[in-house]
Amino acid sequence: MAENNLDYKKMVNEALRQVVLRTLRSVAEDGLPQGHHLYISFLTALPETKIGAELKEQFPDEMTIVLQNQFWDLAVTEEGFSVTLNFNKIPHQLVIPTKALTGFADPLAEFTLQFGGEYSSGTFDDNTPVKKPQVGSSEEKIEKVVKLDHFRKT
Repeated sequence: MAENNLDYKKMVNEALRQVVLRTLRSVAEDGLPQGHHLYISFLTALPETKIGAELKEQFPDEMTIVLQNQFWDLAVTEEGFSVTLNFNKIPHQLVIPTKALTGFADPLAEFTLQFGGEYSSGTFDDNTPVKKPQVGSSEEKIEKVVKLDHFRKT
């Protein structure tokens, strides 16, 4: 019997990640359409994920950012994207590889993606020290969302 090397789960995850990149390219070129905002969750423990030390300490495993009104320098490549956001009125550039994505949502469009399975599909080396995010209560998840409204000048 021939070995089945068709990893459909991996192929679907890769295709869905391209949806995220295509969306971000559109936002980088044309801005966000009126009323839209994007939630993007990603693993912070991957070596390719670049965030400031303070953010890494606060979010050692996973982080969710919101792209809404105040973000700068959004750049998209085949490997991922980078964006500058303010945290406590201090700008931080984040570099997020595509393989680090764990979730994406556009609430206005009622569109949500969740990614999984990369840990066993060989996306990165098995020796990479990464903890899987634990599913918790909604209160725990809210703590992972960085609310940018608190940082806006009124």
